[in-house]
Amino acid sequence: MGIFSKNKKKYATVSVSKTSKSIESKGAGAGSGLWEKCPSCHEILYKIDVKGNLKKCTNCDHYFGMTALERVDLLIDAGTFVELDKDLTSGNPLEFPGYGDKYIKTAEKTGMNEGVISGTGDMNGIKVSFAAMEFSFLGGSMGSVVGEKLTRAIERGVEENLPVVIVATSGGARMHEGILSLMQMAKTSAALEKLREKGMPFISVPVNPTTGGVTASFAMLGDIIITEPNALIGFAGPRVIEQTIKQKLPEGFQKSEFLLECGMVDVIAKREEMKDTISTLLGNLL
Repeated sequence: MGIFSKNKKKYATVSVSKTSKSIESKGAGAGSGLWEKCPSCHEILYKIDVKGNLKKCTNCDHYFGMTALERVDLLIDAGTFVELDKDLTSGNPLEFPGYGDKYIKTAEKTGMNEGVISGTGDMNGIKVSFAAMEFSFLGGSMGSVVGEKLTRAIERGVEENLPVVIVATSGGARMHEGILSLMQMAKTSAALEKLREKGMPFISVPVNPTTGGVTASFAMLGDIIITEPNALIGFAGPRVIEQTIKQKLPEGFQKSEFLLECGMVDVIAKREEMKDTISTLLGNLL
């Protein structure tokens, strides 16, 4: 957008009535706002332009987060996705204060019953068992139901001889559920061992951010691990690590490019190339 160059102040004056009509005409939800600021280049962008550019900045190519449903649209052939285990919801086994209300409000806000969507679909004609996590659902935390849905997606691959593709984005284990949340790390990992014994591939796609217990379990157990540029992938935060080891971490530590250099991930694919990259790999592995 030429009128919002880097050397100019990012101010604009619009009327309320015109804004409402403009939002409606561009398909944005009421009250959603017309613009957003890129955290990388600080350019002011039309939200509709960002969405039409695969949720990337039209100026500097910064990657904005995608919802789980947007991941389905990005990676699964149109009209082939069949959602499964949709009605599973978490309880409050520890009677954690406020957890129940927060859970209900998050479900209403996101339109999802939990922090992951799972099912089957085709990826360039290759049928897969697929799951994608939703970071806006309590920080993408892995509680008992998220772990159960992921485990079922993996077991579906075992039972139906399907490759498994999981897009992970998470802040880690959902500590509102205590040990039940931590158990999901072992459960998902055990299910992946069954998939390995069956000889079916698991493609793990950790995207920005993937941290904590999710990184420490299934997200880093892929036969092939694919991620996006400049994605944050790690266990503990850099500040915690530096305080623990009493050393300064290298520049770019825990970013996908650093992990690729160290052999922790196998491929960095641009968002527009992700589907073709995964399907090509699957075609060679199956």
